[in-house]
This record gives sequence, structure tokens and C-alpha cells, in this order.
Amino acid sequence: MRARAASGPPSRPRSTVASDDGHRIREAHGRASVDVAVEIGGYRAVELSAADVPRLKAMFESNPEYFLAVNGQPALPTEADEEVQGPVPAGWSCTKKWVIGFVDASHALIAVANVVSDLLVVGVWHIGLYLVATKLHGTGVAHALYRGLEAWTRREGARWLRLGVVAGNARAERFWSGLSYVEVRERRDMEMGLKIRTVRVLAKPIADGTRDDYLALVPRDRADN
Repeated sequence: MRARAASGPPSRPRSTVASDDGHRIREAHGRASVDVAVEIGGYRAVELSAADVPRLKAMFESNPEYFLAVNGQPALPTEADEEVQGPVPAGWSCTKKWVIGFVDASHALIAVANVVSDLLVVGVWHIGLYLVATKLHGTGVAHALYRGLEAWTRREGARWLRLGVVAGNARAERFWSGLSYVEVRERRDMEMGLKIRTVRVLAKPIADGTRDDYLALVPRDRADN
């Protein structure tokens, strides 16, 4: 469910994302706080920082399936640190990278999302990672947490969501197509761990818009670039 396309923009005042018993995520970062409905109870979401790298590393190690399928190897020891603190590629503009962890009632980390706001173009948000613990696959948790995440991006000003999925990662391809993401281009011969992959770049309008509208807005994702 992931392609490493961007991470780590300039910081804004620290925000937190947390759920309450009403199943809502709350986020605040110097503007009015924003509530986002979550359609499943029992989970809390927090913005991860450098202090959370060890538990993110532990989550990656205990859920190796994604990394084995996509990279051909388990997560590297530096993977979690890069996820939280890694920089945006040189020349890529953005507003902020959010690394949001979802925890259960025992405070165990069960999902993580890496979201970059206003990547390349204001209103285009990129999901660099969305990973849910293997034990929760097939339970509906991944869809429920995603719906809350998408609603939050919409309220924060996202007009489009963008991500990359490795061609042939059938579970991830089904997940994203089921959420109405469509392919806008392919990027071939991308080195990912021990593998050379084709990455399908997918996008989805949060407001009204067509694939052609998106490509007019984001020239980098046109097939001729």
C-alpha cells in the first residue's frame, strides 16, 4: 500500500491527532482544531515523533509481510527512523509531513500513515505509507481508519489524494481501487530494497475533478514527464 515518494517537509507547530470515545480524530496545529469521524471504536491516533521511532521499528519488525512482498527483505534497521524524520526529495515543495500512528486500548501501535500535505501543488496530498498490522487484515479496520484519515485531509484543505502502489501487489491494488483511486501513470525500474519494481501512481479527487483535471494540475504525473 505504499511507495516512497516523499517525506519530511518544513515543520509547523506540533499537532496531535487523537480519538475520543465518540470515535473522532482531533487535530490542531495553530489553526482551529479539526475533528474527523472514525467509523470504528477502540483506537486512538497520535502524531509520531523521533521518540516513537523504537515502537515504530518494533511494529515493522513484527509485521514483515509488506516489506518482504515489496522490497524482497524485512524492514531495514533504519526504516522507522527514515519514515519519521526522512527529508523530502530535493526540489519537492510541501507544507508538512504527518506521521500518524494508530494505537489500541493497550497502547500497541496497530497502524501508521505517512501523509504529506500540499506536495508539489497546494491541495494535493500524498500518502507515502499506510500500513495496518497483519492481524487486522480482513477485519474492516484498515477501511475504517482510512475513511477517517481521508475525511481529515479533506477538512484540512486537500482536493486530491495521491499515492503509489507496486504493480503486482494484489492486496494493495484491490484496497486502493476499492476506494476509488485511479491510475494516472506508471513509473518503471524503481529500486525498492532488493527488487526493481513498477510503481503505479494513483490519485483520487476529494472534491469534484477528473483524471485530466489532476494531470493538468500535476504535470510531473503525466506519462510524458
